[in-house]
Amino acid sequence: MEELNILNLLIILVAAWIGGSAAKRLGYPAILGELIIGIFLGPALFGVLETSEMIAVLAEVGIILLMVYIGIEINFRDLGKASWPGLLAAIGGFVVPFALGYYTIVYFGGDPMAAVFVAIAVAVTSLATKSRILVDLKLLNTRIAYVLMAGALISDTLALVIFAGIVSFVDVGSIDTMGLVWVVAKAILFFTFTALAGIYLLPQLGKYLMKANVKSRTLHFTLILIIVFGFSELAEIAGLHSILGAFMAGLFIRDGVFNRQISKEINNIFHDISIGFLAPIFFVSAGFNVTLDVFQTDLAMLITVTLVAMVGKILGTAIFYLPSGYGWREGIAVGTGMNGRGAVEIIIAGIGLQMGIITSEIFSILVFMAIFTTLTVPVFLTWTTNWLRSRGELVHQESRSGYIILGANPLGLYLAKHLQENDKVVIIDANRELVNEAKNKGFNSMYGNILKEETFEDAKAIEKGTFIALTENSEINFLATQLANEAFYVPNKIVLVSPKKGGADVDMLDRINATSMFADKTELKPWTNKISSGNFEEKTVEIKEAISTREWVKKHKSDNSILPVIICDSEGIKRAFRYNDTINPEEKVTYLK
Repeated sequence: MEELNILNLLIILVAAWIGGSAAKRLGYPAILGELIIGIFLGPALFGVLETSEMIAVLAEVGIILLMVYIGIEINFRDLGKASWPGLLAAIGGFVVPFALGYYTIVYFGGDPMAAVFVAIAVAVTSLATKSRILVDLKLLNTRIAYVLMAGALISDTLALVIFAGIVSFVDVGSIDTMGLVWVVAKAILFFTFTALAGIYLLPQLGKYLMKANVKSRTLHFTLILIIVFGFSELAEIAGLHSILGAFMAGLFIRDGVFNRQISKEINNIFHDISIGFLAPIFFVSAGFNVTLDVFQTDLAMLITVTLVAMVGKILGTAIFYLPSGYGWREGIAVGTGMNGRGAVEIIIAGIGLQMGIITSEIFSILVFMAIFTTLTVPVFLTWTTNWLRSRGELVHQESRSGYIILGANPLGLYLAKHLQENDKVVIIDANRELVNEAKNKGFNSMYGNILKEETFEDAKAIEKGTFIALTENSEINFLATQLANEAFYVPNKIVLVSPKKGGADVDMLDRINATSMFADKTELKPWTNKISSGNFEEKTVEIKEAISTREWVKKHKSDNSILPVIICDSEGIKRAFRYNDTINPEEKVTYLK
């Protein structure tokens, strides 16, 4: 048996880290940098690295674990966040480039089976990178964002289903009716069994472990690996590929299966091993299979496939988007966002190369197509969304609603009393006494450490539209808001900033796309004392001309004894008074005096 070349593995890991870090700094997914550096250091250019039997084994384990991670990332409830016309557009972004990709390869004289592989590759949309791009471009609470996420989910899932059919067909080797029926039957049995196991058996296993008070992190990690490779082996037995089993396992390994705290720790370990170790080996070594000869021998095919991938994705999305009534411009914007390719496309292409379905030339074309199209996403999506924004057509879709308020102090409760008239409010505090008092007053409050993700999860932060940090400690406010932004992508973040020195400053809020509560630095304690003692007046004034919240505060700066808290629109909908907001005519400002 071949020995593992430690030096070769070390260089691959260092190269993956350098390439991935460089790509992320430029705003692109890490796999893009890993692929490119694999091309540079592999046989295609400098020949510093080469694959081996052991590297291939590690790479195969890497893609299995990566598919589990992709499965965990997919949440089918996200489909409900996009309207039905939006889902049609997402399907158009798959079907149109799929058809164009297939006929392009057939036109160039390619094998029909290879053409199907290319069709899948050009139809796929990168799922893993969408959330980060949407956050960076401040698009997470727009209608475009939900259509993009639905499109990525659909395209990845459809690609894997079609891929399963191809693998099964290749195993049959010939067109035999009974053979094909048996292949389809095995595939149906596989998906049925894994779905039933995921829905019924795995939760029972989790309940048994919790009832037996089993808290060993190592045991849980081992069980997860057994489930993953067990599902992968079932896929192989069914004539499918192991990545289908890994993907199905990932769909059902969720926080609700095992002890939530242990599951969170295991998921972090699982993520680090797959994303930080084994998956980069696959992507760097995938670059070893790329040949630059395609730029001389198959340049026309490379250009055509890349153009077909881009045009098919953008126009396909826009065409299917027309019946939605949201306009062709928004359809084009969605299409540009869906134009990037990612892990699933490279994995499927690599397996196609291993099975001999596609040649190294076609594999190289697919890799370069993935690189070129992914490079366009931030640029094109920025252009098109700025275009919509300038025309007033960038629609915000608040499917994420409700508030999380940090601070069960009197001012926090006063604010919650107003906001919960129109929406759901959850109050969080680390002081049990304050939490119990809030509960006794009828507020939905919970005890917890806001700097832990588990507290946000218990408050269902992933569904909430606004996070308000309202404690005396500006640093805690800032750190909690940063966690809400980076881990849960809460679109609206409002922070109380204290005028005291040494704490977080207003400038720090720009880094996490947050705004200051009350549109000014505010001392909390005097107002909590006034409210708790009842020594205050509530005043409401109607606005005659549009004015920014900051200008309103400056206009009333001479009167330091007032605190603007709520803005109420003409329909009676209330929102928190914060910086970077506009008070329109007929809207009312409620302030304390």
